[in-house]
Amino acid sequence: MTSSKHIIDLKANRRFRRLALNTLITLYLVVVAGGVVRSTGSGMGCPDWPKCFGRWVPPTEASQLPPNYKEIYGVKLKGEVEFNPTKTWTEYVNRLVGVFTGIMIFLTLLASIPFLRSGNKQIFFLSLAAFLLTGFQGWLGAKVVSFELHPVIVTVHMLLAIVIIFILLYVFTWAGYVENVLTLREGSEKVLNGIGILVMALSLFQILLGTQVREAMDVVIMELGYGARSQWIEGLGVNFYIHRSFSILVFVVNAVWINKVLKSGNKGTVAGKIATACLWILIAEIATGVLMAYFGVPAFAQPIHLTFAILLIGLQFIVWLVVNGKKYLKYKGVAVASGSQF
Repeated sequence: MTSSKHIIDLKANRRFRRLALNTLITLYLVVVAGGVVRSTGSGMGCPDWPKCFGRWVPPTEASQLPPNYKEIYGVKLKGEVEFNPTKTWTEYVNRLVGVFTGIMIFLTLLASIPFLRSGNKQIFFLSLAAFLLTGFQGWLGAKVVSFELHPVIVTVHMLLAIVIIFILLYVFTWAGYVENVLTLREGSEKVLNGIGILVMALSLFQILLGTQVREAMDVVIMELGYGARSQWIEGLGVNFYIHRSFSILVFVVNAVWINKVLKSGNKGTVAGKIATACLWILIAEIATGVLMAYFGVPAFAQPIHLTFAILLIGLQFIVWLVVNGKKYLKYKGVAVASGSQF
């Protein structure tokens, strides 16, 4: 008989999973917003933090600023500050989405408290870790501004966002895990585990290569300006060609991995559907990359390209978790299979 301390109310479990899912959606919205900020050159649209031009609600026109605002903010920005309401509000909305995400993660943490009374206390502590990392992420966001978009700080800022997404994906999957969600043939678990790690490693490396390309593009933009988008690609270095060519390897390895997942008896299962979705997302990601490379780097394509990349590695992580479910997702206490859906 299951101990009462290992019982968690199914409603509490569902509430937690709904909040975790909605929080993940807002996190991906942060990724989209951040991509829009970078693609439009709005990273310094607000030259100070947490306020924007010294105001909690930013101005809409230069007349609302002090006459000497260039002198006030130009010291930190090396005299290059110029008020642009579009860029200012783009960055401001990005910050608002980030604040809203922080609130959602806090609500997810509160919803995880019932797990302290079950045999799955790790779900609470991982939710707590996500919340604390979000606070650190906010501090790091301030450093992104104070260090004037230093490439290393920007990259770490993005990687930390991926870590937070992984933690929330983990607890979301763990709370809703059903052991028969993946049917493995004998001996296939080890193979799928190994190639799954390889797939995620390649995706992460490709994302890091993409950040290098973006940093090189920032230099080109400073030289040519935003009016010369069609010439940006020509000014990029070898990292762009490595990033472009590496996508072929990423596609081939993903195709092999997806094929093995489906051939392990998973057609029609959640894992099989997610693996198939990974293929389509990868195709869409490559398509947006081609669009940027050959059609003048349209601004809308950059955030979509980044979002697809992070969505892809997130879904790969879910499939890897399910493959290793008996090891990493074992639910101690009342089974949730009969009362919830994955």
